[in-house]
Amino acid sequence: MEKVRRKMIRLLAVSIGVMLVGLMAVLGAVVYKINKSSDEPKPETHSEIPGQQTPALPEPPKMVESQINLVTGSRLLSQSLSGNQLSLEILMPDGGTELLIYDYREARIVGRVKLGSDEQN
Repeated sequence: MEKVRRKMIRLLAVSIGVMLVGLMAVLGAVVYKINKSSDEPKPETHSEIPGQQTPALPEPPKMVESQINLVTGSRLLSQSLSGNQLSLEILMPDGGTELLIYDYREARIVGRVKLGSDEQN
C-alpha cells in the first residue's frame, strides 16, 4: 500500500509541475503580446484572410454648410434623411402642404411636390 501511495504522490507532483509550467507559458505569452502591441504602430489595413490586406478606409466627407430659403410664413412640419437627400414637409402660408427634396451635397433643390386634394382644382 505504501508503494501505491508513493506512486500517487509522484504522479501528483508531476501533474502540478506540468500545470505550473503551462500557466507560466500562458502568462509569458500574454505579457509578450501586451508589450509587443504597445511598441509597434498598428497597421492601417486589416483583413480576415491571412496574407491579404484590405484597402484603407476612405476619408470621411467634409462638413457641408448650406441654407434653404423658404417662403415667409411657412413652417417645417417634418424632415427625413436618405443618403444625400433631405425631404422636408412644409406647411405653406396659404394652408397647403409641400414636400421639398433637397440634395445637401450639391446644395440644390431636387424636387418640389405640392400636396392637396382634388377638390381644390
